Amino acid sequence: MRSIRRNRGPVRSKKVIYDNITFASGLEKYMYIALKKAKIKADYEGRCYTLIDSFDFESASYERQSNGKGEFTNRGNKKIQPIKYTPDFIGNDFIIETKGRANESFPMRWKLFKRFINKCYPYVTLYKPQNQKECDKVIELITNKNK
Repeated sequence: MRSIRRNRGPVRSKKVIYDNITFASGLEKYMYIALKKAKIKADYEGRCYTLIDSFDFESASYERQSNGKGEFTNRGNKKIQPIKYTPDFIGNDFIIETKGRANESFPMRWKLFKRFINKCYPYVTLYKPQNQKECDKVIELITNKNK
């Protein structure tokens, strides 16, 4: 008998509490412990960056609501909210984004964030570990960089 694979919808990681901090995933907790053990100072979700500012959309735009519900009507002449990004860990010269399984919007947001870092903080190194082995490699890279 063949098993039927079903689409389970958006990626939902399990929140984990450690050191009175609520982490969005077990991988974030693992990275936090690894940084702490290596005595590397980094803030967890310490800053939110605005990648694209809000703006007033003054044209007509015929569409449904973002969730696909409602009537197909003019939804123009509205204020468009900014696009923001909060990385997992921020150090003096590095940013770490732990990402086990990315959701649908992450790749575009990550590209916008990389562009923002390239323009505003070119001295910052980005790390995006996707498993525990890669988290360990990040620790090794940061430690060797600071020698």
